[in-house]
Amino acid sequence: MKAVFPKQVELARVANHFGSDEGRNGRFLIQGPCGCTLRVISYDGEESGWEQVSVATERRRSPNWLEMCFIKDLFWDEEECVVQYHPPLSQYVKMHRYCLHLWKPKHAVMPAPPAGLVGIVGVGPEEAKPWVDAMVADYFARASQ
Repeated sequence: MKAVFPKQVELARVANHFGSDEGRNGRFLIQGPCGCTLRVISYDGEESGWEQVSVATERRRSPNWLEMCFIKDLFWDEEECVVQYHPPLSQYVKMHRYCLHLWKPKHAVMPAPPAGLVGIVGVGPEEAKPWVDAMVADYFARASQ
Protein backbone atom coordinates (compact mmCIF):
# COMPACT_ATOMS: atom_id res chain seq x y z
CA MET A 1 0.00 0.00 0.00
CA LYS A 2 1.29 3.46 -0.78
CA ALA A 3 3.01 5.14 2.18
CA VAL A 4 1.17 8.35 1.36
CA PHE A 5 -2.10 8.44 -0.56
CA PRO A 6 -2.39 10.76 -3.58
CA LYS A 7 -4.05 14.15 -3.09
CA GLN A 8 -7.08 12.88 -5.04
CA VAL A 9 -7.64 10.24 -2.34
CA GLU A 10 -7.03 12.56 0.61
CA LEU A 11 -9.47 15.13 -0.76
CA ALA A 12 -12.10 12.37 -0.93
CA ARG A 13 -11.55 11.26 2.70
CA VAL A 14 -14.57 11.25 5.00
CA ALA A 15 -13.05 12.95 8.06
CA ASN A 16 -12.61 11.07 11.33
CA HIS A 17 -14.23 7.83 10.20
CA PHE A 18 -11.62 5.85 12.19
CA GLY A 19 -10.58 8.60 14.60
CA SER A 20 -8.41 11.68 14.34
CA ASP A 21 -5.16 9.94 13.25
CA GLU A 22 -6.39 7.66 10.48
CA GLY A 23 -3.23 7.37 8.38
CA ARG A 24 -3.87 4.81 5.64
CA ASN A 25 -7.10 3.64 7.29
CA GLY A 26 -10.14 5.54 6.18
CA ARG A 27 -13.38 5.96 4.35
CA PHE A 28 -13.42 7.77 1.01
CA LEU A 29 -16.01 8.90 -1.54
CA ILE A 30 -14.08 8.89 -4.83
CA GLN A 31 -15.39 9.85 -8.26
CA GLY A 32 -14.78 6.76 -10.38
CA PRO A 33 -13.73 6.50 -14.02
CA CYS A 34 -17.20 5.32 -15.13
CA GLY A 35 -19.14 8.29 -13.77
CA CYS A 36 -20.30 7.07 -10.39
CA THR A 37 -19.08 7.67 -6.87
CA LEU A 38 -17.08 4.80 -5.39
CA ARG A 39 -17.44 4.17 -1.66
CA VAL A 40 -14.05 3.00 -0.46
CA ILE A 41 -12.76 1.82 2.91
CA SER A 42 -9.05 1.14 3.41
CA TYR A 43 -7.20 -0.72 6.17
CA ASP A 44 -3.43 -0.63 6.45
CA GLY A 45 -3.22 -4.16 7.86
CA GLU A 46 -1.10 -3.23 10.87
CA GLU A 47 -3.28 -5.40 13.15
CA SER A 48 -4.39 -8.16 10.77
CA GLY A 49 -1.31 -8.49 8.54
CA TRP A 50 -3.51 -7.90 5.45
CA GLU A 51 -3.89 -4.61 3.61
CA GLN A 52 -7.46 -4.32 2.40
CA VAL A 53 -9.49 -1.91 0.32
CA SER A 54 -13.23 -2.46 -0.07
CA VAL A 55 -15.10 -0.83 -2.95
CA ALA A 56 -18.83 -0.35 -3.52
CA THR A 57 -20.71 1.85 -5.99
CA GLU A 58 -23.53 4.27 -5.33
CA ARG A 59 -25.61 2.17 -7.73
CA ARG A 60 -27.16 -1.26 -7.32
CA ARG A 61 -24.21 -3.08 -8.90
CA SER A 62 -20.76 -4.28 -7.99
CA PRO A 63 -17.74 -2.27 -9.13
CA ASN A 64 -16.52 -3.26 -12.59
CA TRP A 65 -13.00 -4.18 -13.69
CA LEU A 66 -12.08 -0.63 -14.74
CA GLU A 67 -13.25 0.78 -11.38
CA MET A 68 -11.33 -1.87 -9.41
CA CYS A 69 -8.15 -1.19 -11.44
CA PHE A 70 -8.61 2.55 -10.85
CA ILE A 71 -8.86 2.02 -7.07
CA LYS A 72 -5.94 -0.44 -7.04
CA ASP A 73 -3.74 2.18 -8.71
CA LEU A 74 -4.80 4.88 -6.24
CA PHE A 75 -4.02 2.81 -3.13
CA TRP A 76 -1.08 0.65 -4.26
CA ASP A 77 1.96 1.20 -6.45
CA GLU A 78 1.71 -0.07 -10.02
CA GLU A 79 4.17 -2.93 -9.40
CA GLU A 80 2.37 -4.24 -6.30
CA CYS A 81 0.25 -7.35 -6.77
CA VAL A 82 -3.13 -7.40 -5.03
CA VAL A 83 -5.94 -9.93 -5.37
CA GLN A 84 -9.68 -10.32 -5.18
CA TYR A 85 -10.48 -13.66 -3.56
CA HIS A 86 -13.32 -15.99 -4.44
CA PRO A 87 -13.48 -18.15 -1.28
CA PRO A 88 -15.33 -21.44 -0.85
CA LEU A 89 -19.06 -20.86 -0.45
CA SER A 90 -18.89 -22.06 3.17
CA GLN A 91 -16.50 -19.17 3.95
CA TYR A 92 -18.45 -16.34 2.29
CA VAL A 93 -19.00 -13.25 4.38
CA LYS A 94 -21.34 -10.84 2.61
CA MET A 95 -22.11 -7.72 4.59
CA HIS A 96 -22.81 -5.67 1.46
CA ARG A 97 -24.25 -7.27 -1.66
CA TYR A 98 -22.36 -5.08 -4.14
CA CYS A 99 -19.01 -4.64 -2.36
CA LEU A 100 -15.72 -6.11 -3.64
CA HIS A 101 -12.39 -6.29 -1.80
CA LEU A 102 -8.73 -6.03 -2.80
CA TRP A 103 -6.20 -7.79 -0.54
CA LYS A 104 -2.44 -7.90 -0.08
CA PRO A 105 -0.50 -9.66 2.68
CA LYS A 106 1.92 -7.34 4.49
CA HIS A 107 4.56 -9.92 5.37
CA ALA A 108 4.57 -12.30 2.40
CA VAL A 109 5.15 -12.14 -1.34
CA MET A 110 1.92 -12.58 -3.29
CA PRO A 111 2.26 -15.60 -5.59
CA ALA A 112 1.19 -15.04 -9.18
CA PRO A 113 1.08 -17.24 -12.28
CA PRO A 114 3.75 -16.69 -14.94
CA ALA A 115 2.73 -13.84 -17.25
CA GLY A 116 2.79 -16.20 -20.26
CA LEU A 117 -0.13 -18.15 -18.78
CA VAL A 118 -2.22 -14.98 -18.63
CA GLY A 119 -1.55 -13.71 -22.15
CA ILE A 120 1.05 -13.16 -24.81
CA VAL A 121 3.91 -11.27 -23.16
CA GLY A 122 4.72 -8.02 -24.94
CA VAL A 123 1.62 -8.09 -27.14
CA GLY A 124 -1.27 -5.71 -26.50
CA PRO A 125 -4.93 -6.24 -27.39
CA GLU A 126 -4.67 -4.55 -30.80
CA GLU A 127 -1.74 -6.76 -31.90
CA ALA A 128 -3.29 -9.91 -30.43
CA LYS A 129 -6.72 -9.60 -32.09
CA PRO A 130 -5.70 -10.63 -35.65
CA TRP A 131 -3.68 -13.55 -34.26
CA VAL A 132 -6.57 -14.74 -32.05
CA ASP A 133 -9.07 -14.29 -34.92
CA ALA A 134 -6.88 -16.45 -37.16
CA MET A 135 -6.58 -19.13 -34.47
CA VAL A 136 -10.36 -19.22 -33.96
CA ALA A 137 -11.01 -19.38 -37.71
CA ASP A 138 -8.51 -22.23 -38.03
CA TYR A 139 -10.16 -24.10 -35.13
CA PHE A 140 -13.64 -23.84 -36.68
CA ALA A 141 -12.29 -24.80 -40.13
CA ARG A 142 -10.78 -27.97 -38.65
CA ALA A 143 -13.91 -28.73 -36.61
CA SER A 144 -16.14 -28.51 -39.70
CA GLN A 145 -14.04 -31.02 -41.68
